[in-house]
Amino acid sequence: MENRKVYAMALKKIYPLLVQKAERKGRTQAEVKELISWLTGYDLSTLKKLVDSDISYGDFFFQAPKLHPDRFLVKGSICGVRVETITESPMREIRILDKLVDDLAKGKPMEKILPKSNTAS
Repeated sequence: MENRKVYAMALKKIYPLLVQKAERKGRTQAEVKELISWLTGYDLSTLKKLVDSDISYGDFFFQAPKLHPDRFLVKGSICGVRVETITESPMREIRILDKLVDDLAKGKPMEKILPKSNTAS
């Protein structure tokens, strides 16, 4: 699918799909919200307002208050593409969110899903 088509999709149509993916595997909507908030910097009340609005998926990421600096530590494949090779923003952030939710649905604990650049050894 062309990037501009993905960017034009409504967040309120995509968000339930992310939640459903997690919930099918026994995870929660709260965990999905935590991942989104971590990645984008949106607080939970703003996130709820945006999910209920007509904002596009692209604008949701373009307008994110503070993309997490450790997002570049997310590695792996989603939809057959390695997220670390994607250079176009916000497509990279969209795929990072896909990867985070995918890892959540695979049963990984939250502390293993969210990378930290200064982990103690």
